[in-house]
Amino acid sequence: MSEAVPSSTGYWKKNQQRLAPWLFLAPGMAMFVIYVLFPIIESIWISFHDWDGLGDKVWIGLGNYVELMGDDSFYTSLKNNVLWLVLYLLSIPAGLAVALFLNQTVTGIRLYKSLFFFPFVISQVVVGLIFTWFYAPDFGLFSKLIENLTGQQIAILADERFVTYGIIVAGLWPQTAYCIILYLTGLNNINPEQVEAARMDGAKGIKLLWYVVLPQLAPATFIAMVVTVIGSLRSFDLVSIMTSGGPYGSSQVLSYFMYEQALSEYGFRMGYGAAIAVVLFLIMMIFITLFIVRMLMQERNS
Repeated sequence: MSEAVPSSTGYWKKNQQRLAPWLFLAPGMAMFVIYVLFPIIESIWISFHDWDGLGDKVWIGLGNYVELMGDDSFYTSLKNNVLWLVLYLLSIPAGLAVALFLNQTVTGIRLYKSLFFFPFVISQVVVGLIFTWFYAPDFGLFSKLIENLTGQQIAILADERFVTYGIIVAGLWPQTAYCIILYLTGLNNINPEQVEAARMDGAKGIKLLWYVVLPQLAPATFIAMVVTVIGSLRSFDLVSIMTSGGPYGSSQVLSYFMYEQALSEYGFRMGYGAAIAVVLFLIMMIFITLFIVRMLMQERNS
């Protein structure tokens, strides 16, 4: 007489192929829920309260958002984030141009690659310190160059007109290196048969790049766009290291404004900081959603 197979074992054998992928995904999904989804929901909940992080939460509804709409520092931070977003996108064409050069077989190309990859492997703190010295009025290379050209020194990080642009330039250095790596990976995966066929048809130069190379680099461009947009909107470390939001708050961005309100010595206003974080999150989601929708539409049309 054969032994009865437990129902659980029988269910597993019948549904093994369907359940196995979910078992492999379960640890990652659990970490996503705990460390990403739950903090987002908790931040939204905290943004409706007046809370110092230690005492009891006091429900104030949309009070933090109403105050935020009347805060001049919020609009300064938002304007700087827009500048970051627009100018940070320059790293994508710059990365593509350098990647096309580094993809050539020329003497010393390994040395050139190492020099261009260097800013990607160093810390953002180090980048901030390097550019702080670079802009220093007394001994900075940039300040000395401006002094030789114009006869006067310009303190980039102490001038409200130039400080945000100076920090953005510092951020473009490692971001361009990241885009270079993405595009070099994409160039290595280009179908050489399509390139040769296009050359036989007379395509070359800009025409070959636009109609043959760039379409095959679309996945790398998508990743570069998403990472660059996210990086521009959460630009905290360089602002903190180089200016601490100064002078007079003129260089602060939303992420640093959130930190200043919620965690710095100026206040412990967790609810107000959470409201800033929610606004920043919504801005990020708008841009990322637009990129994803556009990518899906392109795939459907292709």
